[in-house]
Amino acid sequence: MDTSLREMPIGIQDFEKLRKEECVYVDKTQYVYALTRKSKPYFLGRPRRFGKSLFISTLKAFFLGKKHLFEGLAIAELEKDWIEYPVIYIDFNMGSVDCLKTVEITLNTILSGYEKQWGITEKGDNLSARLTILLKTAYEKSGKSVVVLVDEYDKALVNTMDNPQVHEKLIAFFKGFYGVLKAMDSALRFVFLTGVSKFASVSIFSDLNQLIDISLNEQYAEICGISETELLEQFQPELHQLAKVTDMTYDETVAKLKKFYDGYRFTKKGAHLYNPFSLLSTFLQNDYAYYWFKTGTTTFLAKMLRNSLFDLRQFNNEIIIPVKEIDEYRVGETSLTPLLYQTGYLTIKSYNQQYNEFTLGFPNEEVKYGFLDELLPAFAPQVIKSHSFSASRFVKELNKGDLDAFMKVLTAFYASIPYDAIKATHRDEQYYQHLFYLLFTLMGQFVETEVKSAQGRADVVVKTADSIYVFEFKMEENATAEEALAQIDKTGYLIPYTADGRRLVKIGVEFSKEEKGLKRWVVE
Repeated sequence: MDTSLREMPIGIQDFEKLRKEECVYVDKTQYVYALTRKSKPYFLGRPRRFGKSLFISTLKAFFLGKKHLFEGLAIAELEKDWIEYPVIYIDFNMGSVDCLKTVEITLNTILSGYEKQWGITEKGDNLSARLTILLKTAYEKSGKSVVVLVDEYDKALVNTMDNPQVHEKLIAFFKGFYGVLKAMDSALRFVFLTGVSKFASVSIFSDLNQLIDISLNEQYAEICGISETELLEQFQPELHQLAKVTDMTYDETVAKLKKFYDGYRFTKKGAHLYNPFSLLSTFLQNDYAYYWFKTGTTTFLAKMLRNSLFDLRQFNNEIIIPVKEIDEYRVGETSLTPLLYQTGYLTIKSYNQQYNEFTLGFPNEEVKYGFLDELLPAFAPQVIKSHSFSASRFVKELNKGDLDAFMKVLTAFYASIPYDAIKATHRDEQYYQHLFYLLFTLMGQFVETEVKSAQGRADVVVKTADSIYVFEFKMEENATAEEALAQIDKTGYLIPYTADGRRLVKIGVEFSKEEKGLKRWVVE
């Protein structure tokens, strides 16, 4: 089959457009049928670009009774009635929403269109009143209950998390606006909201207490994303084409896709899922890249991590979180772990039934290396701007076996960090630890790199084709480079590698707070 005839729906979030243009579509309509049997309000939380908008657009087409769009899909055999309902579709993707004013502009545009449709001339004096009048009018004039669909309900809240003053104004506004849905419950056939985070301070999740959160529901584990079964059954032409273009075998191609884009999990027992945007972009471009990261920014998260007490080295450990804390985030709380999960940078790795806890970690290589690469400028912005930084630059020296050249590059890297960047952290030792964690972990894209994750292991181990380098780092106030080297021997850090056959190199490194950088090193 000629894959040029298979259109990838990149950037298409409208179900009707996708079907009319005959794009590839992974059938999720069985979930539409399951959800719409009863008149319930639902919330679904998933990371950005994970298929939420397409799913809610599918719901819109279904409730508008557009049966012809669903030919050949699962729901075509399941649904018998195909009743058309009045639908109010609020999409916060349609504009830039980063303050109360832009939110009001967006909502005014949306509500104005529906007010014209339903012949409403006497509008309320605020947006909440206008929504109330709209729902009441649509209900009375149509003689049918109204469907309300809200896509990315929390986009403005997420966009302003690093601006508390603006954020609080938005929370106050949304409490009133979304509160309308509870007051008008008797006029509603179905309500569905999507978002990233279930913000605890927004009243829709407290006042609208009948709202059903399906984000962690096993029945809807695969409502968004692409499962391995769906990949292997529905993308055979693309898999073979990608293998051919990249000069890899079919099995190698499947393994690389899994390594790059698989690994998301949103329930206790659910299967792993592929990021749909990255996967489809790979098939479109016939190349592997960090597509998800090109569509958004982690700037606010990077700032929050830099300014918090979060130890970046936790990413190499098991990050434990109680189930009850994973699905909502309270602005200003100490732990950023729930937010990292909700935004897609961490995912569920396992579930402990005894303690009702999740273990979280990076889902795949795209997220791991893309996220850490975005974090580095937050800790050393001037360095990144003034240098053509690449982790591969460091790796090349080690691959050549030139340790002195590697250490000189590392020394220059630390020396170029401005004094005010270090002073701003107020945690000099942790600042250096974070930087070497980021740097050496990013090197792991090109060589096997292990960064310390437990007691009894060296700070960093880097493995090249013919050598294994074991690093131990010390602050001069605590120990010397020689003492760092001695610790490698004393604690037996080399023992796991003695039978490897590669050259073993020990490096003791001494950092200096006074000199603001890497002071000296010894090699053995």
